[in-house]
Amino acid sequence: MASLAFSSGHLAAANKFRYAIPARNALVKCSLKFEGNGKHGVQQTLTTNQNQQTFPKLFIPYEFQRDPIKKEETRLRVFSGTANPALSEEIAAYMGLDLGDIKITRFADGEIYVQLRESVRGCDVFLVQPTCPPANENLMELLVMIDACRRASAKTVTAVIPYFGYARADRKTQGRESIAAKLVANLITEAGADRVLACDLHSGQSIGYFDIPVDHVHGQPVILDYLASKSICADDLVVVSPDVGGVARARAFAKKLSDAPLAIVDKRRHGHNVAEVMNLIGDVKGKVAVMVDDMIDTAGTISKGAALLRDEGAREVYACCTHALLSPPAVERLSSGLFQEVIITDTIPVSEKNSFPQLTILSVANLLGEAIWRVHDDYAGSFEHFSSLGID
Repeated sequence: MASLAFSSGHLAAANKFRYAIPARNALVKCSLKFEGNGKHGVQQTLTTNQNQQTFPKLFIPYEFQRDPIKKEETRLRVFSGTANPALSEEIAAYMGLDLGDIKITRFADGEIYVQLRESVRGCDVFLVQPTCPPANENLMELLVMIDACRRASAKTVTAVIPYFGYARADRKTQGRESIAAKLVANLITEAGADRVLACDLHSGQSIGYFDIPVDHVHGQPVILDYLASKSICADDLVVVSPDVGGVARARAFAKKLSDAPLAIVDKRRHGHNVAEVMNLIGDVKGKVAVMVDDMIDTAGTISKGAALLRDEGAREVYACCTHALLSPPAVERLSSGLFQEVIITDTIPVSEKNSFPQLTILSVANLLGEAIWRVHDDYAGSFEHFSSLGID
């Protein structure tokens, strides 16, 4: 029986994964124990020249080695908004830097106040702020942060947006609709951003809405490396697109998984967050089905698709996505027993109330951290597996 393998150039060494953000010059030892249904206990020791620390579980496939560098020795600054400070700290830890000192508060009426508490004159500034719920609050905070950096004479300002909100409103499907994705792109540009670093945009054409450079990082390498550790037989695997619009994404994903076969769920949508599954294109009987999407909001599409796959004879169903909004009743749908495991990344913070046994959270901090370094260094790199980051 053939085991799960990746196309040449992709990092697929199973059981050699990192579950926390190490300093860039650290030596890492990991031991991993899997329990059924996606649960796993992780024990990791980070060895440095001074002491040992224990870190929580976070799946990190890449460990790019760099020489440590002091913050005052580089013209690079990374600041975090309030949307996802944990991810920002992980990015900074990977890069060997401290997060920039910034004050973000609210006035009594809800207005946002931002003050940089250190100089950024002549620096390349990167602002990490996903526009996840509450989307309007986090978007406005990002705009004010950009304005503060521009007025503080930063050399360049890059908006690092792990999750780009309003991306679903990227075209007109009916009369008198707005294209909010273009509007938000204009706001970010007019606020003073010089470039955008985004992760898994809802559609590729959203890049064209910006009048500034956009580096599009894909979360697929993180999920692919994790799936390589599952010891799934390649002959049993089928990649499933939950809708016709995601076929290109699923096909690219399947090609990395030893060119696995592809299936498509044909659905009809009758309204926002309302989906009705009609039929399945492809064979999943006796197979391990891996459903691939860019986001899970209420989980209506992916859960109905999983139910159809089960009815068609799929042995196991895995759900993989980069952005987990998990709006109610997503948790109830995802934890109903349809899925063997739900694999997401930490582009959006997951609250404790939204956690459930089948959930696995993978970190994209190394990918974003390396992308920031390469933008700052004007370096594209030569690793084949990194070419999909858009840093060309």
